[in-house]
Amino acid sequence: MKLIIPDGYNVALDIKETEIGIKAVKDFFERELAKQLNLTRVSAPLFVKPETGLNDNLNGVERPVSFGVKEQNDAVVEIVHSLAKWKRQALKRYGFAEGEGLYTDMNAIRRDEDTDNIHSIFVDQWDWEKIISKSDRNVDTLKNIVRKVYKAIKNTEVYMAKQYDYIKEILPEDIFFITSQELEDLYPNQTPKERENIIAKEKGAVFIMQIGGVLASGERHDGRAPDYDDWKLNGDIIVYYPVLDIALELSSMGIRVDEDSLLEQLKISNCMERAQLPFQKALLNKELPYTVGGGIGQSRICMFYLRKAHIGEVQSSIWPQEVMEEAEKNNIPLL
Repeated sequence: MKLIIPDGYNVALDIKETEIGIKAVKDFFERELAKQLNLTRVSAPLFVKPETGLNDNLNGVERPVSFGVKEQNDAVVEIVHSLAKWKRQALKRYGFAEGEGLYTDMNAIRRDEDTDNIHSIFVDQWDWEKIISKSDRNVDTLKNIVRKVYKAIKNTEVYMAKQYDYIKEILPEDIFFITSQELEDLYPNQTPKERENIIAKEKGAVFIMQIGGVLASGERHDGRAPDYDDWKLNGDIIVYYPVLDIALELSSMGIRVDEDSLLEQLKISNCMERAQLPFQKALLNKELPYTVGGGIGQSRICMFYLRKAHIGEVQSSIWPQEVMEEAEKNNIPLL
């Protein structure tokens, strides 16, 4: 793990003050997001049964944390990677209508994550999902919802800048849209992460669309599971973060697959066997609502607004010993 030590980094808040700041960020942003998107908070599972097909298999190589349940003959359950699929099922089960949505606190363990200043094996995010009509499965709808999420992000920065003198507003008024292919065409000799850094630094805030499919170069901008986002109607909200001089992804979101795009993406990904799982089968049988949804990193959001150098300053996790020693030496207090 490489630890980035910002030049002249000063800790504006001690640990107790930081905890107060974390609560301020979460309370305000949560209310703002719910208001912008018409969302209701619900409870959500920490673990699911693998045979339901509800767990997010991310890039397909990450190993979920699993354990046996004693009272159920040691039946195996998995800690969720995200709630991308569960939310869609919940919208139907809980009786939500078109134009309404839900959000929840999602906690996950991603044991195969490569940790650094912005990555941890502990993942906490607001997972949200909203019902739309089939006719609204288009780019205009996606952009409209992205702008609402970004408004919640922008309004929270304005709020936090009023609470703390050291926090200055840095986000632009509007978010910039570009597809992953357009970005590759602009910077064909750079890696996807290098392209993100360039465009984020130039625009301040950007939504990179169409992530998951193969680009003209034969490479993917980034991996996406084939059975929740429609790769033609999804993307990432990324902002420039001057504390670390990097592009910081705050949210991954998109319009979800319908029966046609699900089959197409399962075929491309060579995992047609997933079509037989209960969740995927319900989708193919048109038994679930058409939706748009996403995840917004809680620790990432807190790190960004409080201008922290390491995600471990706003969440309690575990880190390599050498990282903890280096952080302490450079006045980066990990929780």
